[in-house]
Amino acid sequence: MNDNTHRGLLPAGLADILPPEAEHEARVTENLMESFAKFGYQRVKPPLVEFEEILLSGSGAATSQQTFRMMDPISQRMLGVRADMTLQIARIASTRLADVARPLRLSYAGQVLRVKGSDLRPKRQFGQIGAELIGSNSPQADAEVVLMATAALTDLGVPNLSVDLGMPTLVPAIYDALDIDLSTYETKFKTALNLKDAPAISHLGEKFGDRASVLFSDLLKSVGPADNALIILNKIDLPENAKAELEKLSAVITCLRERAPDLTITIDPVETRGYEYHTGVTFTFFALDVRGEIGRGGRYLADNTNGNSWNGSSDETATGVSLFIDSILRALPEPAPQDRVYITAAGAEAAQKLRAEGWLVVEQFSADPHSKNPVESAQHAGCSHLWDGNKVIPLTDT
Repeated sequence: MNDNTHRGLLPAGLADILPPEAEHEARVTENLMESFAKFGYQRVKPPLVEFEEILLSGSGAATSQQTFRMMDPISQRMLGVRADMTLQIARIASTRLADVARPLRLSYAGQVLRVKGSDLRPKRQFGQIGAELIGSNSPQADAEVVLMATAALTDLGVPNLSVDLGMPTLVPAIYDALDIDLSTYETKFKTALNLKDAPAISHLGEKFGDRASVLFSDLLKSVGPADNALIILNKIDLPENAKAELEKLSAVITCLRERAPDLTITIDPVETRGYEYHTGVTFTFFALDVRGEIGRGGRYLADNTNGNSWNGSSDETATGVSLFIDSILRALPEPAPQDRVYITAAGAEAAQKLRAEGWLVVEQFSADPHSKNPVESAQHAGCSHLWDGNKVIPLTDT
């Protein structure tokens, strides 16, 4: 292994992003942020690291296993590198912006770092772009976030977009109503539900009684397109507390249908993976033929443990969405090469004029080994056009 090869090595899950992909990612990120701004969401920028006990407090505990830690040499306190930006925005809302009237609309974009990648996302560092609507219990708030993300992704050109809705509080509501003690079966049962393993669900359900076995099996049958799923769910003899959770999901779907009747919506009422701190309707965005999710979000408690929110509440609710730039880029066509104009060393004045007109201009240096052949110099510099002394001409015309 030579020295240059050794210096180019990076830890697993980390990568350099090179031209033109880096520029493309930056443009896509800004386009998404501009789309959020059109809905009234204002941008905030939290720090990359925070004190560990604050970053991982409350709902942040769900990211504990994915958080890198280090010692701060100044304060001598442990720091955590953010693995998710959502709860940082909740912290800002409940502290710096505690006195701002609700609902509060905030957006963000930045890099996150995780201890371990997943099968669908092996990268440990990636861009996260998102928005949080804080301080509203209305199903219209959930619908707004879904519709805003849908509009942003559609405007980018993401094809065949669909959204999968969930209610991770539904199954726990059934546990409570039927007084089910999962004990040693909890991990197995959650895994069976997430994998949609009907035989395993039926077998484990039998341990909790006939009604539980039937309920969980019927819930599994409802996974699929929203209209049919709601028909099946409404026929299930759910406990009253579970019915209340289902009504929240139905209310959000009604709002979505009113505003976006053509949106492809599916329902998975038993999915809980990645929604450990969510307290209401959740949603995951997919694009046909794109591996993995391109975004997810849902309702959660914006853990205001100090009770400093604008209305004095310590359990302020919020709905947020996080979009993953690496997955989004896979859903988009390759960016078209940008036109670049090459100007010889004698054309400094023309270069300034062309840049003012919006051209990307590369200037020749007098020591350029190709200086005697402008066309060859332009090709060597990766340019598509050449300034011939009077006008810009495509290299294909030379």
